Amino acid sequence: MLIITPFCLNLHLFMPSHRVRSPEDFDPAILARGINPNWLNDALTATGTASVRRRKMPAERVVWLVIAMALFRRQSMPEVVAHLNLILPDEINPDISASSLTQARQRLGEEPLALLFGLCAAAWDERHQRGQSWRGLSRYAVDGTTLRAADSPENRAHFGAQSYASGVVSSYPQVRAVTLTALATHLVREAVFGEYGKNEMRYAHDIIEQIPDNSLTLFDKGFLSAEILLPLQQLGRQRHWLIPAKSNTQWERLSNDPHDYRVRMKVSPQARAKRADLPEYWEARAIEAITRQGQKRILLTSLLEAEKYPASEIAAQYSERWRIETSYREIKQAMLGDEITLRSGTPERVRQEIWGALIAYNLVRLEMAEIAKEAGAAATDLSFKMALRYLLCEWSWLALNSPGTLPKKLLNQRNRVGDLLLAGRRRGRECPRVVKAQPKRYPTRKILKTDLK
Repeated sequence: MLIITPFCLNLHLFMPSHRVRSPEDFDPAILARGINPNWLNDALTATGTASVRRRKMPAERVVWLVIAMALFRRQSMPEVVAHLNLILPDEINPDISASSLTQARQRLGEEPLALLFGLCAAAWDERHQRGQSWRGLSRYAVDGTTLRAADSPENRAHFGAQSYASGVVSSYPQVRAVTLTALATHLVREAVFGEYGKNEMRYAHDIIEQIPDNSLTLFDKGFLSAEILLPLQQLGRQRHWLIPAKSNTQWERLSNDPHDYRVRMKVSPQARAKRADLPEYWEARAIEAITRQGQKRILLTSLLEAEKYPASEIAAQYSERWRIETSYREIKQAMLGDEITLRSGTPERVRQEIWGALIAYNLVRLEMAEIAKEAGAAATDLSFKMALRYLLCEWSWLALNSPGTLPKKLLNQRNRVGDLLLAGRRRGRECPRVVKAQPKRYPTRKILKTDLK
């Protein structure tokens, strides 16, 4: 069977002899060719949400609607349905209302999207980790971020919001999230999210359990805790970690090398109270490195074998940690654009929308990885914004036009792969941390009776 890359389409489905599809048999899966139809069926069946009776918007099409909502941010749900031709034909009432779509989302719930995300993310990541490892270890980063939810009483009561010392409370409810992101492709492998008031460390516990074997995970220094890092070091699984030391981290040196030495740290009583299996002390390797700004930084890692894992290479690996920040920017700015507030008004639909957005982001990143593989480039050397624009045009075209002319369209896009390549200045850049200004109270003024005359 002939395959057109980088978009991995079965060419025989789109030859001119193949009939034009009608809305009745249009398969929304062409919007997400990387998704195995069996994964969707498994997700709906496992959660008991598969449609039993005929509906204008059966469950599988509601899934595509939720995913597409993250990509077509400037369109309402009925507009997305019409734009992508998702609705099944109905001679009596060919249209569907926004309230009906909301009810369809409520029937679906969040569980099918969460399960589908997990199935897709694992398969796509494993596919594109091949040839991208460092000394046999796939590379990931863990960090946290926040998303802004629609300001409804339900969302504010459930998720909470940021408050400042001045007494000002954030204008919108906030959702806190922690993700595991592949550094080679920016694919989000795992995600946990929920109330804003819950500490990132607590969310990280769920992420830790899902980190693949034979991997190196990079953490921000805020995650420096034996309770978080020691469970990674299970015998035989080769799950390593790398993290900067805090300025107040205390340890006992076990070797005399001035720049690469072993240390022993005490596990806090609080951590041992939470996990009785933690030892009293834990060991790590400390590496003194110099940042591009000329500042000294001490990295702690579970990679204890100095000959197998050279210190200079370990320091170079940590310089890639900022890529997870780039993935957050791509989701919140490039993909969500100006409409950075999630549109759902209830907590369950917010969670459903976030899972759909993560699937949509990974779909774009998957296509970018396929393009990069075909072009002999790194997936991180492609422009996310340009790839997103191309794919939105392609998906819209697939929904509305005859499949017969698809090969020509895809070849034209393949020939324009150079448009996706970023300038060389992207490599090795550093984004200095800055303190964000806190929101100020709006000035107030009393209205006097004389002002009303």
